[in-house]
Amino acid sequence: MKLYFARGACSLSPHIALAESGLAFEIERIDLRAKTTETGGDYRQINPKGTVPALLLDNGEVLTEGPAIVQYIADQNPEKKLAPPAGTLARYRLQEWLNYISSELHKGFAPLFRPGLSDAAKEATIAAFETKLDFVADKLEGQDYLMGTEFSVADGYLFTVLGWTKYAAIDLARWPAIKAFSDRVAARPAVQAAQHAEA
Repeated sequence: MKLYFARGACSLSPHIALAESGLAFEIERIDLRAKTTETGGDYRQINPKGTVPALLLDNGEVLTEGPAIVQYIADQNPEKKLAPPAGTLARYRLQEWLNYISSELHKGFAPLFRPGLSDAAKEATIAAFETKLDFVADKLEGQDYLMGTEFSVADGYLFTVLGWTKYAAIDLARWPAIKAFSDRVAARPAVQAAQHAEA
């Protein structure tokens, strides 16, 4: 498998999942502005959406969209328990978290990366994002990870989005449960390996 990624982007989430999975994989960096691969190819020939992540599967097919990719990765090595078994309520709880992170946190934060965002719009975006962090902090209170005691692909995705808060000067120390979660995930060897590979 090959993961196409961009530094600092949401593609860190499936990179973490791959590193945690123990599966063999390669990575290739994408220039999102030019839509080119590190080797000079037209990235739109791989992913017509022009976005990351994209995962080139061993059979030649390409899978896109982070929440789908991380579940695919988890299912390739179920012994690692990165996702609960398909068809269980716990799996739907994982999908619930992946959807929340994607639609509410990830997309909720995205406007802050847009150039020319007015101060008023920036303040409103940050306020809405912080309200969502209140919800996450409440759910993390008294447990190590989103699903309880086991690290899952949802945790890698949340960690990735939380990493962007430094660009908006949002101090995670305001939410001790989130700060502890972020530190806990950051200390995982696979997470460190993925971050180092993208640096």
